[in-house]
Amino acid sequence: MLRINRVRQFSHIRSFSSTSRALNSGSSLPLAGVRVVDMSRVLAGPYCTQLLADLGADVIKIEHPTRGDDTRAWGPPFAPYTKTDDSLGVSRDMVEVAGTAPGESAYFLCVNRNKKSVGLSFQSDEGKAALKRLIASADVFVENYVPGTLKRYGLSYDDLKDANPKLIYTSITGYGQTGPYSHRPGYDVMVEAEMGLMHITGEPDGAPSKVGVAVTDLTTGLYASNSVLAALIKRGVSGKGTHIDASLADCQVASLANIASQVLISGKPDSGRQGTAHPSICPYQAFDTADGSIMIGGGNDNLFKLACDALGKPEWKTDPRFLSNALRVKNRDILVPAIHEVTKTKKTNDWVEIFKVFNFPFAAINDIQTTLSNEHVVARDMIQTVDHPVCGPMKLVGVPVKFSDKTSQPNIRMPPPLLGQHTFEVFREVGYSDAEINKLVQDGVIRGRSDSV
Repeated sequence: MLRINRVRQFSHIRSFSSTSRALNSGSSLPLAGVRVVDMSRVLAGPYCTQLLADLGADVIKIEHPTRGDDTRAWGPPFAPYTKTDDSLGVSRDMVEVAGTAPGESAYFLCVNRNKKSVGLSFQSDEGKAALKRLIASADVFVENYVPGTLKRYGLSYDDLKDANPKLIYTSITGYGQTGPYSHRPGYDVMVEAEMGLMHITGEPDGAPSKVGVAVTDLTTGLYASNSVLAALIKRGVSGKGTHIDASLADCQVASLANIASQVLISGKPDSGRQGTAHPSICPYQAFDTADGSIMIGGGNDNLFKLACDALGKPEWKTDPRFLSNALRVKNRDILVPAIHEVTKTKKTNDWVEIFKVFNFPFAAINDIQTTLSNEHVVARDMIQTVDHPVCGPMKLVGVPVKFSDKTSQPNIRMPPPLLGQHTFEVFREVGYSDAEINKLVQDGVIRGRSDSV
């Protein structure tokens, strides 16, 4: 009875095959049994599929059989190889596939955990047929090729939907499947520039600046993964798959949030670059200290009063120029320099200790090393150690979302894969015999562990 109920529970979201995989896996993760074939590269697509993998999906990453994902070569730094023993299930031949790099690139490692890697070329008829068989077994297909590219190989949504009508086909591109820019390749920094983000990032009297990480790629990956989850739920009702069209450009415009709304509502130009400041709140920015900087947030009148006490300036609470946020914004040219003069008298850590006594928003501006060793980050299990098959123990950023049901908690189950590490395993799962796999290896269609067949 438990087995039947579990099938019914999953049937609204998963196809029969994915439900069966969930039951066979024994996993309680939310997406257990959902198979994702991932033909995306670099960041936006792999970030989307990593989120799905964290939630329990069986993500099969399709890579070029000799060079793999572009980011495998993006370094230094690289995690050095320390093990190449065949007894580990990873041969020296497999390690050498990664090329001349001294190990696994940190860039690749950050966005490919919990995935299986298949080395497959789809240039030949045999390769296309093999890829189509993998996709036919999948619930979700994710790709980030320029629109029209996969159509030339018979791998567009229209080409695949009849063979797998429940397929959720997800295209992640720079500018979308339609529109005058759809043919253009998309890169995060270009979209940041073209779609407004760079214009509002940086110091007021400085040049436009990109964000420190590829935030448009990451935002698009988040939107895409969220849409995949919605499409899985919808499929449970309709029984039909869909084609999801997610673009960096659209997601960046959407992420302009309140700044875009201000322009649309007022009809006036945006307020330009504010540095760390906020155009509508004061004080709400970084202030110089004796050895660095610290953020102070006075988002409402009560918080401003607490900040005044913490800074040793209680008289500012009754100053007629600062009695409301609107007045503080109007008189920011007076208030902000006055706060700077105070904060420069002590070191950042000294202010942190003083501010702890007062219940208002503040934060030291930390570098990445300090962030990763922060006591709160550590306490929240945001840094985890995994055992990589040839690099040994390595630290990775953990899964940010926590579930109260610990049996469903997304986690790092597998380290990021070596190129082609799971090729033969996956091909056996979709019905290829060892003889057929050997033939594909000999023809250069696939590559994986040399001792597997």
